[in-house]
Amino acid sequence: MSKQPLLEIERLRVSFQIEGAYYAAVDDVSLVIEENEVVALVGESGCGKSALALSIMGLHPPEKTKVEGRLLFKGTNLLSLSVSELNRIRGKEIGMIFQDPLTALNPLMTVGRQIEESMNYHLRLPAEEKKKRTIRLLERVGIPEPEKVYHRYPHELSGGMRQRVVIAIAIACEPSLLIADEPTTALDVTIQAQIMELLKELQRQMKTSIILITHDLGVVAEMADRVAVMYAGEIVELADVDTIFHRPLHPYTRSLLQSIPSAQVKKDRLHVIQGIVPPLHKLPRRGCRFQPRISWIGAEQHELEPQLREVEPGHWVRCTCYRHFHFPDDQMTREVDYGAS
Repeated sequence: MSKQPLLEIERLRVSFQIEGAYYAAVDDVSLVIEENEVVALVGESGCGKSALALSIMGLHPPEKTKVEGRLLFKGTNLLSLSVSELNRIRGKEIGMIFQDPLTALNPLMTVGRQIEESMNYHLRLPAEEKKKRTIRLLERVGIPEPEKVYHRYPHELSGGMRQRVVIAIAIACEPSLLIADEPTTALDVTIQAQIMELLKELQRQMKTSIILITHDLGVVAEMADRVAVMYAGEIVELADVDTIFHRPLHPYTRSLLQSIPSAQVKKDRLHVIQGIVPPLHKLPRRGCRFQPRISWIGAEQHELEPQLREVEPGHWVRCTCYRHFHFPDDQMTREVDYGAS
């Protein structure tokens, strides 16, 4: 039985106001999230990953943001809904795990009350049943002594424990879609591994689709079914996780992968991507946006209007420059097995 689309992102453009003009941080992005699927959005900071996620949740300030296109969640366009209509979906049907648990949690409310907030709005359970459900959630996300933690405040917990509380809040109403925005950024390496293992287990149990926003390619290899690589507001490559790690095509994807250590291939040095992601108001809107960072590839080898094309079934790449790309150091051109599962 084939999977069904849960969320269809159609030509999404998210623009922010800078000195009176609007500049697109997410620029004409289309992507389908299927049921029971983990899709990773990867790329450097400033590529538009979080801007895309926050637009799904309707969390951009409307007075300084323009969101255009369509976000079809179970057939309903989220962008056409009123705030009250959207409130019936977010928290219940769509949950979000924010990257910094300390700022995501209210320091003046106990853990129990914060987890129960969405239940108050969406489930309206009796007080005793609500408390039991909250304690079960704390157990589910691996918090010891949940009855005690229920009465504690965020500052009394470690960073890893706070992130588990944020996850408990996100899954309290068993959403169909979970957006995890850099869920392990503020945590040490050991705790990061525990949190990702927890998310994998919850996804298996709940059959929830996950949009995983991260710059950690190791996490992507462990969790994702498909990967969308974003650069400067656009998707530049989209494929299943095995293809992205073993047969990457776009120069940006290949550069990211060559920038990480590999246990399979010994390297004298890691590849360094030249330059940085340009700020929104200085971003070139015509031509290949990655061209300035691969200056050794001639301008004639890029498209003037780069398109996202399907080069093989399920594998999409933007711009024809991938056909001509090579690393300056020939040693870097060897095909590498990055060990994705």
